[in-house]
Amino acid sequence: MAEGKATPLNLLIVDDDAAMRASLVELAEAAGWQASAVGRAAQVADLLPELRPDVILSDVRMPGMSGLDLLASLQGAGAPPLVLISAHGDITMAVEAMQAGAYSFVEKPYDPRRLLSILRHAGEQYRLTRQAGRLKARLAQLSGLDRVLLGGTPEMVALRETVIDMADAMVPVFLSGLTGTGKDVVAKALHDLGPRSEAPFVALNCAALSERHFEEGMFGIHGERQGSLMGARGGTLFLDEVGACPVAVQAKLLRVIETGEVTPIGAPGPVPLDCRVVAATNEDPEEAIAAGRLRPDLYYRLSGVVLRLPPLVQRRDDLEMLATHFLRHYAAIYEMSAPALTTEDLAALLAHDWPGNVRELRHVAERRVLMARRDRGSMAEALRPDVVAEDMPGTLREAVAALERGMIARALKAHEGRMDDVAAQLGIGRRTLNEKIVKLGLDKDALL
Repeated sequence: MAEGKATPLNLLIVDDDAAMRASLVELAEAAGWQASAVGRAAQVADLLPELRPDVILSDVRMPGMSGLDLLASLQGAGAPPLVLISAHGDITMAVEAMQAGAYSFVEKPYDPRRLLSILRHAGEQYRLTRQAGRLKARLAQLSGLDRVLLGGTPEMVALRETVIDMADAMVPVFLSGLTGTGKDVVAKALHDLGPRSEAPFVALNCAALSERHFEEGMFGIHGERQGSLMGARGGTLFLDEVGACPVAVQAKLLRVIETGEVTPIGAPGPVPLDCRVVAATNEDPEEAIAAGRLRPDLYYRLSGVVLRLPPLVQRRDDLEMLATHFLRHYAAIYEMSAPALTTEDLAALLAHDWPGNVRELRHVAERRVLMARRDRGSMAEALRPDVVAEDMPGTLREAVAALERGMIARALKAHEGRMDDVAAQLGIGRRTLNEKIVKLGLDKDALL
């Protein structure tokens, strides 16, 4: 995988003329850019979250939504610049387009060098604007890291400092820690604080990768479906529990990582794959290698930096702070006051061995909040997963609504209200998400 290499400009072309689309794609790819093309402006809104273009080049006169209509729909913070191109252009149209917010207006037939220059300037300016915004918000993000990687023990302080240091260094990172210690949280923090934060973060559960279906699911099928690896282009690929992969699958992963190329099934040749790799395992990697469960060459390729996450049993000084945080978190989701921690609660927390680590503590805190809805319960009771069965909704409809309410609320808090990211995590459309928030009576502002 490339490390630190500049990501090619990403261009989206909108033109109802198939020959013109093909010509423009060929021109952009000859310049070393990534180019996608569609025939209708109405398709753009659905493609923006997936393609994340740096600049859009659109024809003006098209069936249905015109280029000027598309321009009007793109107005708002974060929208990529739009360059309009038309064979019917005149001074009046050009002035109208520029006043409406178009980056530039180009007439057909166009000068290829001039068009590429305009698109390059537009895309580079957009990237600089996004980067400036990201850097401006970075101080807030860094302070927010304390809320993501919670804890005041020396091990957690050192871990946060290392995450900050490694976020911009594009070396591969290997995370080692028991189940529930937060390896996925660390991987996401490395992505969110790095230069590729606006690109995709793709997490793969390697324990679920079978040798039989590996290439179809990971590499994709040419012309039919995109593989999981291609979904991480330009961003971060998180290989969770990489040691659980069949050894043959590990060999295929190693080839992809070493060559930086993926060949979809049926494709005429390999496709470049530029992404940062973060891997994780819940066992000691040296022991896994000795037992033959983890290929040493794959581990050495993935372990540019190794971070070891401490188990919760070694962080007992953090228990009160973590429990208080999670109680408040779930109290906000269930729209109630957080139950206070008593001396007996703390004693129960300290006496527990926490085999499930921080993930287990989250579940315990949620159970404690569910008990508090009926003015009863303690942390000692919440440590028993069977004690809240009577609090389950009485009907299937109520149970589904409660489940949706909890999942949406957690996703809203996790993504700090970014609706596109919330919808992507939940696997639903943005409009469906808005409708569910209204239907379930969720107060978005109160959750954030």
